Parts: sequence; C-alpha cells; structure tokens
Amino acid sequence: MAAAADAGVSRYVMVSYLGSRPDHGVPADNSFFAYAEAKAAADENLRASTLAWTIVAPGPLTLDDPTGLIDLVSDEAPGDGRVTRGDVAAVVAEALADASTVGRTIAFGNGATPIATALRG
Repeated sequence: MAAAADAGVSRYVMVSYLGSRPDHGVPADNSFFAYAEAKAAADENLRASTLAWTIVAPGPLTLDDPTGLIDLVSDEAPGDGRVTRGDVAAVVAEALADASTVGRTIAFGNGATPIATALRG
C-alpha cells in the first residue's frame, strides 16, 4: 500500500474474505488463524490509508463456472456466501471501474443480482 501511494497510484482494490475483522473469532490453534490476523491488519491498514480503496470480501471460493450474479451479504446475515473464483475476479474488475465503491467493504457471495447492479446497491 505504501509502495502504491509512493508510486502515485491512488486507486487500490484488495481481496479479503467474508468475516475479516480484528475480532474474527478464528481460534489461535486453527491453521487459518495467521491468515485471519494478517487480513484483518491489512484491511485496517488500507482503510486508514489515503488511497481510494475498496475491499472485496467474498465468501468461500468454489471452482464452479462464473455466473455473473452475486448478492451482497453481511457478517450478521452471510447466507451461504459461496462464490466462484471467476465471479470474484469480475467483482474486482467492476469495483475498480466503479467510483461508487471507493471507501466500501463489499461482502458477497453468488446470488441473483448482476455484479454491476449489486455493487451500485
């Protein structure tokens, strides 16, 4: 992030995961703990930066074919949250092109709404 800012890059889209936060709840003895800690710190660092940031927070990834359809979710109501890797890539591309996503954390999984429509919502 610092290197991006130093290079004059102002727009930054980061892939995180659904549930990333300082109080993520992953037990210290779980192999995912170090990742959860690192992502929570990285997300907070990005939010505190001067970059025009967006954090995309997909649910569990699948190898299914992309659908082009997602639903926004929340930690309180994550639903299944599963999402194809191809749809995560499409969300990143759309978020990068859509200024309305700046300053937002977008939690999502596959759903029924076209990606561009969901991101504007």
